[in-house]
Amino acid sequence: MQSRNSNTHYGWVAVVFHWLMAPVVIGMFALGWWMVGLGYYDPWYRQGPDIHKSVGILLLLLLIARLLWRAVNVSPAPEPAPRWQQRAANVAHGVLYLLLIAICITGYLISTADGRAIEVFNWFRVPATIQGLENQEDIAGTLHEWLAWTLMGLVVLHGLAAFKHHFVNRDNTLRKMLGLGPKSGSVHR
Repeated sequence: MQSRNSNTHYGWVAVVFHWLMAPVVIGMFALGWWMVGLGYYDPWYRQGPDIHKSVGILLLLLLIARLLWRAVNVSPAPEPAPRWQQRAANVAHGVLYLLLIAICITGYLISTADGRAIEVFNWFRVPATIQGLENQEDIAGTLHEWLAWTLMGLVVLHGLAAFKHHFVNRDNTLRKMLGLGPKSGSVHR
């Protein structure tokens, strides 16, 4: 498999970005959901948020790299579909990226509201550059939660659409996402 995308499939770099980010995003949602129920005396009360913040910063860096890679690569040609479906797919992908960026920004605003930097696994620190806004932590926290739930809804739809393309339409959409070329003798419906 080549590193760069072609007109028929994604290269291994785009495939790795997709399949690395997918479980991380879902795992971050699960960790965040679990963390909000922790009590002050729970041993994970501090450790859970530290992991969540660190992974969140790394996810943002991965997202930036993915968007840069996407900008310098061709995208495989879409499978034949009604124009509205192609447009809906493009909008959904754009919204996925925007939600991820917004979630990372609101997470940063929550974490730095008190003026402290984010320590990323003791590897490096991300300084607090925006702080002291009125109710910053609460407003950013509410937005972070709603954006995360919205993202998970869109992730479910994204996955269902991939399965629909594979099992109902019997096209090459899922194969492209796996970095595979078109099936031999593939017939479009």
